[in-house]
Amino acid sequence: MKDPIICEIIMTTPSIDVKFTKIFINNEWHNSLSGKTFATINPATEEIIAYVQEADEGDVDLAVKAAAVAFQPSSKWRQMNASERGQLIQKLADLIERDKDYLARLEVYDNGKPLTDAFGDIDACIGTLRYYAGWADKIHGKVIPADGKIFSYTKIEPVGVCGQIIPWNYPMLMISWKFAPALASGCTIVLKPSEFTPLTALYVGSLIVEAGFPPGVVNIVPGYGPTAGHALVRHSKVDKIAFTGSTQTGQSIMKTAAETCKRVSLELGGKSPLVVTKNCKDLKKAAEIAHQACFANMGQCCCAGTRTFVHESIYDEFVKMAAEIAGNRIAGDPFDSKTIQGPQINTKQMEKILELIESGKKEGARCVTGGQRMSCKGYFIEPTVFADVTDQMRIAREEIFGPVQQILRYSSMDEVIERCNDTRYGLAAGIITEDMNEMIRFTENIRAGTIWVNCYEEGATQIPFGGFKQSGIGRELGEDGLHSYCEIKSIIIRKEN
Repeated sequence: MKDPIICEIIMTTPSIDVKFTKIFINNEWHNSLSGKTFATINPATEEIIAYVQEADEGDVDLAVKAAAVAFQPSSKWRQMNASERGQLIQKLADLIERDKDYLARLEVYDNGKPLTDAFGDIDACIGTLRYYAGWADKIHGKVIPADGKIFSYTKIEPVGVCGQIIPWNYPMLMISWKFAPALASGCTIVLKPSEFTPLTALYVGSLIVEAGFPPGVVNIVPGYGPTAGHALVRHSKVDKIAFTGSTQTGQSIMKTAAETCKRVSLELGGKSPLVVTKNCKDLKKAAEIAHQACFANMGQCCCAGTRTFVHESIYDEFVKMAAEIAGNRIAGDPFDSKTIQGPQINTKQMEKILELIESGKKEGARCVTGGQRMSCKGYFIEPTVFADVTDQMRIAREEIFGPVQQILRYSSMDEVIERCNDTRYGLAAGIITEDMNEMIRFTENIRAGTIWVNCYEEGATQIPFGGFKQSGIGRELGEDGLHSYCEIKSIIIRKEN
């Protein structure tokens, strides 16, 4: 088995000119009221990229008030035809497409993901915006044939000012998942990007102005969760919070949002299972699917299939294949076209992952490849595969959010369904089988929001995404993604005759 190939961490493109580092309110750029800034770090080199203005409660208040003014019934935004809203969203997509090369490279500097992945994320971002642009003039109510001497119908109206808090693992993609349905519905937005990856969000702020969105429709407040994020969640003029991130933070947001009865949608953590049955047709392909399910985006994916359940009859052979695939994974300079795996996002995440790896070793799991930090600058961790994992080990129960695969042995379908469901999470699951009965039993009995069959992490903008149990509330993408940004108003008119 080879050790992972590590490219020298030498940036292969010139440093990027960071154009926007201020707070974006009312289509204007502002310094923070406190004068505070924070550094954003390149995770591949551990070097400071730029200092960004740090929003806190006062700045958030200004942003929310701007969004509230833009949402008033007489505002240009509220008076705009729905089809015009769609055209503005299309224009934003056009501008992102025009600046795709710059945005992808900026994303790599700020996030550390390989350049090819960054381009893929931005393509998906553009597609999401275009999809919801088409929905803008197709959101409508219905006439209801109610009993009695009444005429009734419903109107679908925007929920109002939306506070949106996005994570660092897919910054550009998460912007589109939040912006697109909210704008299509006619809401106004205050976005708090992650403090680890604020740069692409701020650049998109400049494109909001260029596209022609009225002032106050979109506002961007870079800052920290306990200050800017908390202020956004508790603000009395914010009607809805949309959050993607950890389950722990989601629980805190729900508690705070309850004080003002805000609408809340949450896309949270996961510990998703992928079952490889004895009826899989091609074991090598199954191992490759399982590898990608776990290691995509450096394992920094909420729906990652990190619990790999393999039937006992093929277990040993599968483990050998999984170790070989991980051992050949190329990690290094995110700008190098050969690189598949970049660094983790920051030192805190890296240390958390390494601590969980050590817990797996201590609890008796067999580390068949990887298991350490790479001996180079940057937050790089070796692609790691554990065998002989049992259900009660920490690595089998806690969300690692890193390049660590756990392979568990199982005997029967009834047993593995029960074990897959034995988790507080329910974001995703997968099965690899050629047996239709196995597939049906699995998909009908697993409690998860998305279930993949003979693939993993395949998707499309039209397909709703979200979780069961502590993996979240509500759905994003598809028509269902509009629902949490809308209110239903019933109108009842008495008929005289």
